[in-house]
Amino acid sequence: MNEVSSLLASDRCDRCGAQAYVRAILPSGGELLFCGHHAKEYSGSLNKVAAEIHDETNRLVDSDAH
Repeated sequence: MNEVSSLLASDRCDRCGAQAYVRAILPSGGELLFCGHHAKEYSGSLNKVAAEIHDETNRLVDSDAH
């Protein structure tokens, strides 16, 4: 497994343009970026095709908890 850089605020979801929290690295070396919502929606398909998935959704904080 290669070292993967952390996702930045400038990394955007390929589906909707929101901040990306998940990077799916494809066997070809390409990558797809997803917000938490779309990563969850497409998780079944991503798990089948991605060589590696870098998930930073743990950085999301429930604002109602504060």
